[in-house]
Amino acid sequence: MPFIPHTENDVKEMLAAIQAPSIDALFDEIPAALRCGTLEKIPEGLSEMAVTQLMQTRARTDGFALNFIGAGAYEHHIPAAVWEITTRGEFYSAYTPYQAEASQGTLQLLYEYQTMICGLTGMEVSNASMYDGASSLGEALLMAMRANKQNGSGLALVPRTVNPLYREVVGSTTPAQGVQQVFVDHDPASGQTPLDAFKAHDGSKPTAVVIQQPNFFGVLEDVDAITDWAHAQGALVIAVVNPTSLAVLKAPGQWGEKGADIVCGEGQPLGAPLSSGGPYFGFLTTKMAYVREMPGRIVGRTVDLDGKPGYTLTLQAREQHIRRAKAKSNICTNQGLLVTAATIYMSLVGPDGLAQVASASIANTHALLAQLTSIPGVEAVFDGAYFHEAVIRLPVPVAPVLQKLADAGIFGGYNLAKRFPELGNALLVCATETKTPEQLAQYRDALAGILA
Repeated sequence: MPFIPHTENDVKEMLAAIQAPSIDALFDEIPAALRCGTLEKIPEGLSEMAVTQLMQTRARTDGFALNFIGAGAYEHHIPAAVWEITTRGEFYSAYTPYQAEASQGTLQLLYEYQTMICGLTGMEVSNASMYDGASSLGEALLMAMRANKQNGSGLALVPRTVNPLYREVVGSTTPAQGVQQVFVDHDPASGQTPLDAFKAHDGSKPTAVVIQQPNFFGVLEDVDAITDWAHAQGALVIAVVNPTSLAVLKAPGQWGEKGADIVCGEGQPLGAPLSSGGPYFGFLTTKMAYVREMPGRIVGRTVDLDGKPGYTLTLQAREQHIRRAKAKSNICTNQGLLVTAATIYMSLVGPDGLAQVASASIANTHALLAQLTSIPGVEAVFDGAYFHEAVIRLPVPVAPVLQKLADAGIFGGYNLAKRFPELGNALLVCATETKTPEQLAQYRDALAGILA
């Protein structure tokens, strides 16, 4: 339904009904000194055509550079049908479908999303999205605090190979509730977090152990060994995963003897464009044994009195349902529109298509690494197996090189100097299925020219 503003007569009638002389009179309790006044610096309204031209001009300032940045947000091909369907009026809302009788289409879509995410992660139950990957890790750790009755210390072993932005968000959102991050170092040769680094914490009774697969460097961790060690310590295992990688890598539900206990991550690769930084959405899945500790909303399937299938929200343990301090989380909404796009993306691409995306991305990154390391002075930093990101080291500081590449229309990667200074002039590069051999060669030639 289109939005229709009130007419002047509507406003007069409403004011007369409540016996108020004007709209301003409704806010007369606000001191004059706190009011913004006449908004003299706000320009006059523009026509639809002028607004369109203005926004197009501003959008063009973002540019259309050749992108080799990954680091948690990835440029994938999105079939045109995904957002054509997502932005139809039937779907174009991110709001929670409280009224089941009026929201069966949205609820069914969310149920299908939960089913697909459970299939990817190998887990038994999923919620219907979180804000983003970083906050989903924070919520997963808080969930582990509630669920782990054996080790209630709040100690969380977190490898330094976990996305540093995720670690910062966790450090901001969870300490007040008792989570204590203890960072575990990686092996400087392979880029992995070795099992021995975890064994240094034998007997510490951690509440949770976090494993990112692939890790922030793109390197694949020894997830089976770490998972089994964590369970032997009485810890719950939290997997942070790239959903695209799950088309070709072992599902977290199959790690080790018992599988991961909670799986979370960023859903952006599943049909969400980069869009200058978002919005994106997080996902969170778990074993049925921990479902009552899961934050957010869950859609369930049932049948009505006539035996016809129906969908509704279930286990709604959230603060807006008047649970207050008993709520599992303060998550009040979701990124439902992005989840809609992800569901349509996964439906269109399918399991085989997603595996092709992952395989092509791996092949392109291997080809990119081979081309870049053929440049004198450029070398691979790690020798471990990797997914579709890899770390290279330059013979000169990274920041000026990235600026010159950007001037040439190439986003060359993520500078690791600030987050991982011990790696030297290290650069994280990524190539997804969207890159052509000509584009890989274009990056190599540009970098070689700058270094020369």
